[in-house]
Amino acid sequence: MSSSKSYIIAARRVANGRLGGLHRNRRVEDLAAPVVIRALADVGIEPDRVDMLILGNTLAGGNPARLVALIAGLPDRAATLSIDRHTASGLEAILAATRTIACGEAEIAVAGGADSFSTAPWRIAKPRTIFHMPRFLGLNQVDDGERGDLSAIEAMESCATRLGLSRSRQDEYALACHIKAGLARTAQGFVREIVAIKSKPEEARDELVGEPDIDDMESYPAFHGEGTLTAGNTSLPADGAAIVVAVSERIWRDLGAPPAIRIAASVSFGVSPEIENEAPLIAIRRLAERTRLETLSGVAAIAFAETSAVQALAVQAGLGEASSRLNSDGGQLARGQPGGAASAVVVTRLFTDLVRDDRARSGSRAIAAAGASGGQTIAALLERV
Repeated sequence: MSSSKSYIIAARRVANGRLGGLHRNRRVEDLAAPVVIRALADVGIEPDRVDMLILGNTLAGGNPARLVALIAGLPDRAATLSIDRHTASGLEAILAATRTIACGEAEIAVAGGADSFSTAPWRIAKPRTIFHMPRFLGLNQVDDGERGDLSAIEAMESCATRLGLSRSRQDEYALACHIKAGLARTAQGFVREIVAIKSKPEEARDELVGEPDIDDMESYPAFHGEGTLTAGNTSLPADGAAIVVAVSERIWRDLGAPPAIRIAASVSFGVSPEIENEAPLIAIRRLAERTRLETLSGVAAIAFAETSAVQALAVQAGLGEASSRLNSDGGQLARGQPGGAASAVVVTRLFTDLVRDDRARSGSRAIAAAGASGGQTIAALLERV
């Protein structure tokens, strides 16, 4: 195949479910396959035409993309790839799919992310001697029980201290996120993007979105001692999946050139683990410089997969006037963080803003960003076609 432009013509997700909640018995393939099927149906593409599926995943191990592809009815010939870049996995998978098409290696690709904390296999470290017991490992813990970088909580507490972000300010921000998400849900802002796996009302609603008051926020104990981070002002683990359909220019035109988005530019790099919470802001700024959008005045929406109110406030403070366009629907603080699907959910949300919103026009732009453990970050400029 010759080189080609690539277009994202469909984007869908399941409702985010709390740990042990809505999706408690669903594995990664149970979450992702129905979304793949629905996203393809949205644009009238038969599953057997798909050339590739790329899936961001952090918990399942192996190559869950292959299992998702087979269950979704994709052909045996379809290439599959699973990517683990923590919360940036889904966006990385989408970028990889669009690059594959642009290089002429595929014409129809499905990409995104999926993770199930509720059904993920446990990670257990082998005892170092016969006198030690096996022990469970966290996602960022190396085999000897020591940290290869600052723990997530330590890094966030360090950022809060450095920026002077009190617990009350974090709690207030988290409460505002729940209010925004609740208003967006009431306005049916998620209806056209969520796939209900079963015909039940709860399948169409993000399970963690609620209406806590400030007293609720203040009642949560700190994770560590006199720290400021709690279960109320951090993004809780969630089960979820989000998928997009990307096609070549030839396929896009054959389909009648439907409304779509394209990746206009992207950046990806690492920073010191000590400043990992500011990494998404650095990525957004670098992307803006590369695309000559230094003021961000031409960007309709900015969304990123935040891990906490600390990280969100750090990013917000650096955006200036554009801060009002950051995670305007509440973000992950309200909906929860579905691991490898987190940044793919961000793209799906922006697809709704740029394509499904009747007010959006050709040329409208948005930025998707995500950080990852250890100081990794990624950002992409999306443009409506």
